[in-house]
Formats: sequence, C-alpha cells, structure tokens
Amino acid sequence: MVTRHKCLRCGHIWIPRQDKKPKWCPKCASPYWDKPRKVKKENK
Repeated sequence: MVTRHKCLRCGHIWIPRQDKKPKWCPKCASPYWDKPRKVKKENK
C-alpha cells in the first residue's frame, strides 16, 4: 500500500520516497506541514 502525505498549509499532496515522516513539505518547505494553521481571534 502506498502512503501519501498532504500539507495542511499549502494543500500539496505527495508520495514520500522513504517510510519515515518527512521533515518539511517539498512544495512550501514548511516544517509544520502536518499541523493545521491556527486562526487568531480578534479582540473586540
């Protein structure tokens, strides 16, 4: 079975060359590719 990874920052989907977890997204180079972007709350 082939595993695919998806960057939660830019939406890029890729198939890794190795079995271990990638350090960054190959498209946007974000090291936080597996963590969703946090939305800041505005103070009113």
